Amino acid sequence: MEFSLQTLLSFLLMTSYLLHVHGEDNLETNGCNLYKGSWIFDESYPLYESSQCPFIEKQFDCLHNGRQDKQYLKYRWKPSACELPRFDGEDFLKRYKGKTIMFVGDSLSLNQWQSLTCMLHNAVPEAEHTSYRVGGISTFTFPDYDVKVKLVRNAFLVDLVNIERTGNVLKLDTISTGKIWLEADMLIFNTWHWWLHTGRKQPWEFIQEGDQVYKDMDRLVAYEKALKTWAKWVDSNINPAKTNVYFQGVSPDHNLSTDWNDADARNCTAQEVPIKGSIYPGGPHPAEKVVRKVLSTMTKQVYLLDVTTLSQLRIDGHPSVYGHGGHRDMDCSHWCLAGVPDTWNQLLYASLYT
Repeated sequence: MEFSLQTLLSFLLMTSYLLHVHGEDNLETNGCNLYKGSWIFDESYPLYESSQCPFIEKQFDCLHNGRQDKQYLKYRWKPSACELPRFDGEDFLKRYKGKTIMFVGDSLSLNQWQSLTCMLHNAVPEAEHTSYRVGGISTFTFPDYDVKVKLVRNAFLVDLVNIERTGNVLKLDTISTGKIWLEADMLIFNTWHWWLHTGRKQPWEFIQEGDQVYKDMDRLVAYEKALKTWAKWVDSNINPAKTNVYFQGVSPDHNLSTDWNDADARNCTAQEVPIKGSIYPGGPHPAEKVVRKVLSTMTKQVYLLDVTTLSQLRIDGHPSVYGHGGHRDMDCSHWCLAGVPDTWNQLLYASLYT
């Protein structure tokens, strides 16, 4: 594979641009932080067409579901001090020949997993591929490269169990499903959105920590307790010589236009362009602060894909009424594909050069 001189220089500038949160933040390295920048219009985008991804989930295929505006497809993330290298899917597959990449989390993990499979298929469209799902595990394979890209659905990372006569109990201090995680050579974890659910969408009746059982608790407090349990699991079980571990930064929603000071809107519907600049009016995401706090305590290396702020700027990137299988309900949480998760995977790809 050949690179331009500009791209090679960018790689040299990005020796440690991904955040390994262990002690102090290390985002600023050699003058380049991939996560500080802005979205710029680029006619060469998107990286692929959704119509060229035959297995795309209908809920993410906004064009197929009737979205008419297409400008949202034309934005590229531009770090302030360097260039984000363009994704090279064939190189990615060669680097991970014989290995397993595993996303673990909720439907935002599905969003990123789906994006990566589309990006890789677009890079090698003639290569054989298979896709199947067994229970909560989806597996996408490229037999020619001996690469597996898996998705393990686990919205909380910790255990959600059904107890007879009690109902569903969210256990903040136990993880019984981690054995399958050990199969992976790259792990990308994510959890947040399900912690906000209430009413009929809330999947538990009780929350438990040790011998204490609660009807409910502050959701950020519960989130932090669960992340600490996950962090202890990683520190106790992961061999860094075999497995690289990432945490997918908190993916924001855009359900309240007051967060970006738009008095004429209600939510993400009809938004067609990103917020200009690099600062989100609504400020840092509270869950993002919790993630940084927990990761700073860990002994094993975990890379934070610090996508929160750059995603906050993309008020235009959601399916809105063009998702959920085409049903006319509002989705300001997930992302259209092609779209924002492609940039998350570009950042994941760039991490391979560190």
